[in-house]
Amino acid sequence: MSKLTKALAGLLGLSVVLAAAVWLLNTRGDALVELPLAATSTAERGAYLAQVGNCAGCHTARGGQPYAGGLAVETPFGSVYASNLTPDAATGMGRWSRAEFWRAMHHGRSKDGRLLYPAFPYTSYTLVTRDDADALFVYLTSLPAVPQANTAPTLRFPYNSQVALALWRAVYFQPGSYQADASKSTDWNRGAYLTEGLGHCSACHAARNALGATDGLNLAGGLIPVQNWYAPSLVAAQEAGLQSWRIKDIKALFKTGMTAQASVIGPMAEVVLGSTQHWNDADLNAMAVYLKALAPPIAAAPTSPGKSTERGSKLYEQHCAACHGDDGKGVPNAYPALAGNRAVLMPQTANLVQIVLNGGYAPATQGNPRPFGMPPFVLVLNDSDVAEVLSHIRSSWGHQAGSVSAFDVGRIRDNGVK
Repeated sequence: MSKLTKALAGLLGLSVVLAAAVWLLNTRGDALVELPLAATSTAERGAYLAQVGNCAGCHTARGGQPYAGGLAVETPFGSVYASNLTPDAATGMGRWSRAEFWRAMHHGRSKDGRLLYPAFPYTSYTLVTRDDADALFVYLTSLPAVPQANTAPTLRFPYNSQVALALWRAVYFQPGSYQADASKSTDWNRGAYLTEGLGHCSACHAARNALGATDGLNLAGGLIPVQNWYAPSLVAAQEAGLQSWRIKDIKALFKTGMTAQASVIGPMAEVVLGSTQHWNDADLNAMAVYLKALAPPIAAAPTSPGKSTERGSKLYEQHCAACHGDDGKGVPNAYPALAGNRAVLMPQTANLVQIVLNGGYAPATQGNPRPFGMPPFVLVLNDSDVAEVLSHIRSSWGHQAGSVSAFDVGRIRDNGVK
């Protein structure tokens, strides 16, 4: 057999394998079954679950109609646009059945059987129960119909291929259901279900590999692709682990966006604004119980401490001390303390650079309707200035964190905030 013949045979064999994989993915375990509607699957309950999942956060474009889609979800592979979830018959979900919606949530497959891109986090939603999915469907189909055509994704080849997506799913996705841990409390299990499922916390708080897959549900922190915000580890005490917090303080953070220990900003402020401030007390308590119980990892090796410079000290005095104080202690319920602040000391410094360059606000919640904000310094400080002042903060008041370089700042500035 010639080399050419062998090569052609190999390609043919590979094609057969790929075709078989796609066929299996097209037929395995996702048959449409219309079950009786549970009495608990009401529009009112569905509206609450939609807030738990922050569905409007992705499926409402800026200035657009609620749930009518159109918002671009930027990924390293191109853009995916959120779909119209209103019951418009031509462009929305008006012709969907409950079974088809369940299949989308549980199996990541559209009405026509097309594989959905995991920008829609079905890798987490697969854990959502059928009753909860039905309640969501009842709510979405009760909304006013909005005729707004969906926008096709603009992904680069081969990421725009259903074959490539089928192979990705074969490696990184397996439909499942939440399995309660009998050794844990009812609150812990409810918190795990919400956090790992509809809350899809791992979509941000878990690292992604080169193909965009998350490292399971470990919540060990990760850089949010394209946005260049770092979602800190929820298990590491030196980042955002909550093992030492009181339950009531954890609940207060997710309810109001601010406590004496911390405040949320950036993408997490949007989560509190659109989702967690609306959770009922029982679910907030359950999530707090679960997060507090997460096992801390082995402590990371310490970094080499940075050094403050006279220039960094002067920049801090000129631009920061009026709010955060010469001693870095800030003002309670207004300007956060920098001294001893975990967000200041994390090895990953992307968030610090983002906040200094672009500013930000804690969310305006019912419990904290007029939050104080951080002004942007993107037009005031150059890359070297930002690096110097952050290095000063990370090495003052007993801090032993590493320095920030002008290169670190420039990388964030050049990428911008998408």
